[in-house]
Amino acid sequence: MEHILLVCASVVCLFQGSSAVTPVFVKKGDDLLLNVTNADNIDDDVVVWNFNKKAVLVRFFPDGKPKVSDAYTGRVETSVKKFSVKLKNLQEADSGVYTARVIGEVQQTLDGYNVTVQAPVSPVGLTVDSVSSSSDSCNLTVTCSTQDSHISSTLRCDTQTCSQEGGERSEVTTSGASLHVYLENDSIICNHSNQVSWTKNMMEIQDFCPQHVGSQPSPYIYVVVVVLILIICAGVCFLQQRGKNERENIENTIYAVPETLQQGDHSPHEMGATARPAHPTNDASGPSPVSEYSLVGLHSGSTETRGNTLPESLYAQIDRPVGRAAKRQENE
Repeated sequence: MEHILLVCASVVCLFQGSSAVTPVFVKKGDDLLLNVTNADNIDDDVVVWNFNKKAVLVRFFPDGKPKVSDAYTGRVETSVKKFSVKLKNLQEADSGVYTARVIGEVQQTLDGYNVTVQAPVSPVGLTVDSVSSSSDSCNLTVTCSTQDSHISSTLRCDTQTCSQEGGERSEVTTSGASLHVYLENDSIICNHSNQVSWTKNMMEIQDFCPQHVGSQPSPYIYVVVVVLILIICAGVCFLQQRGKNERENIENTIYAVPETLQQGDHSPHEMGATARPAHPTNDASGPSPVSEYSLVGLHSGSTETRGNTLPESLYAQIDRPVGRAAKRQENE
C-alpha cells in the first residue's frame, strides 16, 4: 500500500523551517511515499532526505539529478514526484523519523515523518470459562486471548437483556496492539487490532444461555409477516376460485349425441322394401302381429284423385299369415 503524505503547506513553513513531525503507520511489506510540500519553490538548493537525523537516503541536486546512498540502493525510488522518495518493502527495522531538509545558506527542515512499521495482528481466540444459570438468569465468563496477551470479562443476563460487568474491557498487548472485549446486541465480540490491521472473534450469548431470548424484534418484522400471510391467503383463494370456475364450466358443457337409425328406420335406398320383424317366428307363444305396414312406392301417374292432392307416399296394409293359435281362436 502506498501512502501519499502532504504536510506543512504554507510558504512560511517552507522557508522558516518546521519541527513538526507527522506520525505514519505502515503495514509490514508495504511501500510508503514521502512527499516534499511546495517543491516548486525550491530551485537552487540541495534537498537531502535523512533517516533518524544521521543516515542519508538520497540527495537532490539543483540540476535535478538525485543521488541514492549505497545503503538504500534498490530500496528507494525517486522518480515519482519532485524531491519525493518512495520507500519500498518496509520492515519493522525501518521504523523511525524521516526528514527532508534544504542544504543552503541556512539549513531548514521541510517535512518530517515519524514512520511506524507494524506487522498484521495475529488471530484472536474467544473461549467460555464458566456458565452458571437458573430459570431466569445466566452468568457467563469469557476470555479473549492472543499469542502474547489475554483479557477476561463476565456477563450477566436475564431473559431480556445482558450487561457486561465493569463495562467494556481493553488492554494494550506487548506488541503494541489493542485487545478489546465487548458486548454488542446479543453477541460477545473480541477484537485484536493495531493501526494497520484488525481481526475479531465472536459468539452468540443464546448458545450458552438458552433462557436469554434477547431483545424484542423490530415492529417492522411483524408488518412483513402479516403482509406475507395476506399474500399467501390471497393466492390460495385465487387458486380455489379458479378451480371452482373450471368445474362449473365442465358441468355446463353440452355434448352432442349422434343420431342413429332406430330399429325399423330405413335409409332412402331401402324405400319400397317390406319392413319385417327382426326375428320372425311362427311360435304360438310369441307375439303374433296380424298385419304390418309396408312402404309403397309412388305411382308414376297423377297424384290427384277426386280433386284432392295425395301424399307422396302411402302405407298399405298387408295381411300376413297368422300363427296356429290365432287361427284356432278365429275358428272358435
